[in-house]
Amino acid sequence: MSDNSQKKVIVGMSGGVDSSVSAYLLQQQGYHVEGLFMKNWEEDDDTEYCSAATDLADAQAVCDKLGIELHTVNFAAEYWDNVFELFLAEYKAGRTPNPDILCNKEIKFKAFLEFAAEDLGADYIATGHYVRRQDVDGKSRLLRGVDGNKDQSYFLYTLSHEQIAQSLFPVGELEKPEVRKIAEQLELVTARKKDSTGICFIGERKFTDFLARYLPAQPGPILSVDDGKPMGQHQGLMYHTLGQRKGLGIGGVKDGGEDPWYVVDKDVANNILYVAQGHEHPRLMSYGLIAQQLHWVDRQPLTAALRCVVKTRYRQADIPCTVTPLGEDRISVRFDEPVAAVTPGQSAVFYLGEVCLGGGIIEERLQE
Repeated sequence: MSDNSQKKVIVGMSGGVDSSVSAYLLQQQGYHVEGLFMKNWEEDDDTEYCSAATDLADAQAVCDKLGIELHTVNFAAEYWDNVFELFLAEYKAGRTPNPDILCNKEIKFKAFLEFAAEDLGADYIATGHYVRRQDVDGKSRLLRGVDGNKDQSYFLYTLSHEQIAQSLFPVGELEKPEVRKIAEQLELVTARKKDSTGICFIGERKFTDFLARYLPAQPGPILSVDDGKPMGQHQGLMYHTLGQRKGLGIGGVKDGGEDPWYVVDKDVANNILYVAQGHEHPRLMSYGLIAQQLHWVDRQPLTAALRCVVKTRYRQADIPCTVTPLGEDRISVRFDEPVAAVTPGQSAVFYLGEVCLGGGIIEERLQE
């Protein structure tokens, strides 16, 4: 085994079980390990959201148990400027962004990576993401995590091979139950802590209430896409996403049959939400998509058509497709079979086998 004792790794300690076990595994591999807790949200620590204090206490308890130093840093300004404002702008435009992808790109693998290297003298950073790194011919690749249920490569497609080369992902080789088992054997306080959900770093809150504080909602009509019939009122287009079924306030409709209603389109200019019945309604289905703001892990732009698989949202089954370049920063993607609820603003992420190739932001869906 190579001598890692001279190599310094800074682990992003979130106060969760995955980063806790990551720190332990790296210690076992002989690295000099230190932790870093990032505070990235300042807005309203006096409300129900005080989990940052709990997370910091848990991170400190784990570091104390493992005998490692914990540093703290505040990236709230970077988060606001580079993640949150973009997130709000996308919602305002009627799209549905993915803040976790932005957060990984701008905070965890940019601000954190730079701070760890420049201020703390790190050789590597490490996170508790369920992905793997593979080095081939001097370039680092991003691979899916071993645990198919937990694989997080979808959220990390914006990373370059250079960023991956500076990063370690110890739990990517494990299944989640194994990670919890290690934490329990070590008696770490995070062993049974439930996985965080909600917006990256902002935590778990009622999303509609949270968004309404930053974007004034404009109520408007809900219309049936088939006949234009009024179906009710929406409280704001930004609260709805394509394929959504719950929270529409459309109950049993006279002569409407039994099928549930789904959001199939948004007319942002006129503030209209369109709905239709049935999860396979033609307006819900797409035959492909156009994506832009492309990121390829190996930093080589696509020059010819490519057969691969794509995910248009997290934990979706692989979709076989053909990808065709459309000039510098756009691609056309054609699915082998129609796909429901392809959503502009979300990311399309491409794979060849275990390897995550990269991806882009869905600009429009192709409905024929």
